[in-house]
Amino acid sequence: MAVAEPSPSMEILVRDPDGFVIWHGPPFTNGQPRIKLDKIQCTSVKFSEDGSKLMVMKSDSLVSIYECKSLREIRSLQVPNVLAATISPRGSYLQTFQKPTSPQEKNVVLWKIDTGDSAYQLSQKNMTKATWPVIRFSSDEAVACRLATNEIQFFDPVDFSRGIVNRLRVPSIAAFELSRNVGSYVASFVPESKGMPANVQIFTRGKELQSQPVARRSFFRCSSVQLNWNCDSTGLLVVVQSDVDKTNQSYYGETKLNYLTTDGTHEGLVPLRKEGPVHDVQWSYAGKEFAVVYGFMPAMVTIFDKKCNPLLELGTGPYNTIRWNPKGKFICVAGFGNLPGDMAFWDYMEKQKLGTTKAELSVTSEWSPDGRYFMTATTAPRLQVDNGIKIFHHNGSLYYKRMFDKLFQADWKPESSDKFGDIAELVKSVDLLKVEETKTQAPGSKSVQASTKATPANPPSQKPAAYRPPHAKAAAAVQAELFGGSPSGEVSKNALKNKKKREKQREKKAAEAAGDA
Repeated sequence: MAVAEPSPSMEILVRDPDGFVIWHGPPFTNGQPRIKLDKIQCTSVKFSEDGSKLMVMKSDSLVSIYECKSLREIRSLQVPNVLAATISPRGSYLQTFQKPTSPQEKNVVLWKIDTGDSAYQLSQKNMTKATWPVIRFSSDEAVACRLATNEIQFFDPVDFSRGIVNRLRVPSIAAFELSRNVGSYVASFVPESKGMPANVQIFTRGKELQSQPVARRSFFRCSSVQLNWNCDSTGLLVVVQSDVDKTNQSYYGETKLNYLTTDGTHEGLVPLRKEGPVHDVQWSYAGKEFAVVYGFMPAMVTIFDKKCNPLLELGTGPYNTIRWNPKGKFICVAGFGNLPGDMAFWDYMEKQKLGTTKAELSVTSEWSPDGRYFMTATTAPRLQVDNGIKIFHHNGSLYYKRMFDKLFQADWKPESSDKFGDIAELVKSVDLLKVEETKTQAPGSKSVQASTKATPANPPSQKPAAYRPPHAKAAAAVQAELFGGSPSGEVSKNALKNKKKREKQREKKAAEAAGDA
């Protein structure tokens, strides 16, 4: 009988104090991952967005680039006093930030990976999370730009020697975000100043920059924003954060969720049904729906369409994280950070909950590229104890677990979800493989007989017992002594015997009463 082919193999990058390795899988052979690349010492490592290249910082002066298909080193660059490095989305460029030795030194360098030559250099006094990387690329590397004083500067990504080829003037701009689809739009953020409200504007990014925004939203009580584009560049979610909540309901400030569309059909707040902060928001990979975790605990989870109409409620719970799998079918809602790690797995297509579990102390979490597995990791320096990796099936059941003395990083290698089959077909193929493995054992073998005796083939599913406080358990024990039952709720033989006697006595009395009448 022909067996369906399993899904293409995936890879996991794992980094600890001794360096990083690449795991082959899942699915794992014999339940353990196979090492695809032996350990390489490094201080940091990162995949390009498309998974074609791997950037490895081996020291404070050496950066190497690996080609992911063969895991062969293709470029090694000597960059003295490098403090940070990043790779462009398609792996064409490496960007480094060096500790400046003089104010005039051009300490940000953009390197062409295929030649190892410098493509562009500029000066930057310091580096922050908001300003790094200095030069930003769209996902297809068709647009390259940087944030400067009162403007966004655009380059020719094919020929950086041309310098700045265009400018978008936005007075007092503090942050920006390119849309994901060919960088066709750019969103800018201007904070509050001198009584003027903060604002987010969307500009068209074509061959000729449009100075007039296609959408704009202003708001007071705004310290910072998070800008989230959907994949087809039609919608922008803006999480507005204020350091102070004037209603005094939250110590952590106030958050609001705004939604803007590039066609101008919607510019306003997302209608959330519960008061409180916005914990997390994520677009589906198709960009047609978005999910929000919001409100004071227990938080509420709602899925909206592109017109801000609620489509599905996923209930309430101790949640602050949402992860939508690449196939758009499954959703994981979880409570990480200062929450106890509860996770609920949902089938969005069937509108049903698949299972619940826990992953305490998780720092990172993400679906596999094929959408079948969900990996959580407890990493340093955020947490110094209980470091480890857990991989769950799409329904929440634990597939694999490994603990580490210290773990710094655990990442899936980026892959397009299109190269993997449908979720149902993938699950079916793995089940068929499991059946074939069990058939290889002889039916009469000792190991099979022992396992059959140990546990039934299909144990009945049992609902977990409801929690009973100690005083209730004590009352149950007293009741068992008085009436012949057992504290666990099971009826003993004596209790059954006494029960039958009482029933016969009642029947006899009823018969006598009927005879007297």
